[in-house]
Amino acid sequence: MPPLTAANALTAWQFAPLVSVTLALLAGAYLSCVRMVGRRHPARPWPAGRTAAFLLGLAAIAVATQSIIGVYDDVLFSVHMIQHLLLIMVAPPLLIFGRPVTLLLHASRNPLHTRVKRVLRSRVVSGLTWPPVAVTLYAAVVAGTHLTPLMNLVLENEAVHDAEHALYLVVGYLYFLPVVGSEPLRRRLPAFGRFMLLLITMPVDTLVGLVLMLVPRELFPAYAHADRTWGPGLVTDLHHGGFIMFAGGDLVMAVLAVTLAVKFVGAGGGSRSGTSADLDAYNAYLSGLGRNVLSGGAGRLATCQPGRTATQVPGGRRPAAGGTSPAACPGEIPGRWPFIGRDAR
Repeated sequence: MPPLTAANALTAWQFAPLVSVTLALLAGAYLSCVRMVGRRHPARPWPAGRTAAFLLGLAAIAVATQSIIGVYDDVLFSVHMIQHLLLIMVAPPLLIFGRPVTLLLHASRNPLHTRVKRVLRSRVVSGLTWPPVAVTLYAAVVAGTHLTPLMNLVLENEAVHDAEHALYLVVGYLYFLPVVGSEPLRRRLPAFGRFMLLLITMPVDTLVGLVLMLVPRELFPAYAHADRTWGPGLVTDLHHGGFIMFAGGDLVMAVLAVTLAVKFVGAGGGSRSGTSADLDAYNAYLSGLGRNVLSGGAGRLATCQPGRTATQVPGGRRPAAGGTSPAACPGEIPGRWPFIGRDAR
C-alpha cells in the first residue's frame, strides 16, 4: 500500500459494487417517493431539507466505505476509527432526519401502507428501539469491536469486515431513532428524555477512547502484518485512533445534546412537547364529533378523506359558503402531515 499523502487523499478510491448499487437504489427509491408525494400533495411537498439530509447520509456511507477512508482502514487504525464514526454516529442521524419511513407511508397505498405501519409498530421494532435496549446494543458494539480481539478478525476477514460496517449502521440507526427521530413509532420520548439518553451514552465513547489513548502496547497484531513502513508507529497510531473516538464521538454527542437542550427549553421545559400538542388537537377534534352527535340532527360521523377537510353528510351541518370545516381526518392534525397517512385506523 503506498503512503497516505495529501496528493492521493482525493484520488485513492475503491469501487464496492454491492455498496454502490445499494446506495443508488435507496437514493432512487427515496426520490421517487418524494416525487410521488409532490404530485399527490402539490400544496404540501416533501421538505427539501429532509431529502438533503437523507442523501447526505447515503453520501457519508459512500465516503466511509469507498473513499481514501475505505482504502486505508485496514492499514491505519486511526483511519479505521474515522470510518467507524461515520458509519455509527454520522450517517444514521442524517438518514433518520430524512424520515424515510414517514415518506414511504405518505407515498404508498394499501396493502403496502398497512404492512409498513404494522412493522413499524410491531413488538420487535418497539423492543429494539426501547431506550434501554438501544443503549445496551450501542455500548456493546462500540466496546466489543474496539477493545476485544474481534478487531483482528475484522482486519483478516473481508466478509466479517463488511458485516461490521452493516452492524454499525443498524445499531447506530436503532440508537439514534428514539433520540433524534420523529417517525410514528409506538413510543416517542419527550425532549428531556432524549437529552438524558444522550448523556447516559456519552461515557461509552469517552471511556473506549481513553482506553485506546492510554494503552502502552499495540492491541491489534493484524496491523503489524500490514507491512507498513511509513506513517506513525503502531502504538502511536492506536493512540491517534483513541483520540478520534474520544474527541469525535463526544463532539457529535455534544452537538446533538445542545440541540435537544435548546428544543427542551423552547418547549417550556418539556411541559408541552410537539407530540402532546398534536394529541390535544386530535382529542379536541374527537370532542367536536361528540358534541355533534349529542346535538340533534348531526348524529352521523363526517365523511373524511386523507389530506382533505371533513364535511358533514346530508342532514348535518355544512361549512358556510366558501368556507371549509376546521376538522381534519382522524389521525391527521389540521395544517400538518398525517401521523400515519392513509388508513389511519
